Amino acid sequence: MCIGIPMRVLSTLPGQAVCEGLGEQRRVDTLLVGEQQVGTWLLVFLDTAREVLSPARAREIKQALQALELAIQGETEIEYLFDDLVNREPQLPEHLRLDK
Repeated sequence: MCIGIPMRVLSTLPGQAVCEGLGEQRRVDTLLVGEQQVGTWLLVFLDTAREVLSPARAREIKQALQALELAIQGETEIEYLFDDLVNREPQLPEHLRLDK
């Protein structure tokens, strides 16, 4: 399984960007997402940017990855990392709703 890592662009090169995320810097291929501005968040799989992220979405993904790491360590108090999901009714994606 491959997990996407949210990474912020620090500098750009033709077809590439130097990005930082989860405490490390990497040179990332940007051919799939095009040239990006410094400060842009990218979802990176195997050193290739696959998606441009909003800062809010990057934060959600980082918190989910942090929750996964804590769960692996046996921690059970991780609800605070899912503040976008706690205390709300689950919603089906539009394509699965019968009331369209």
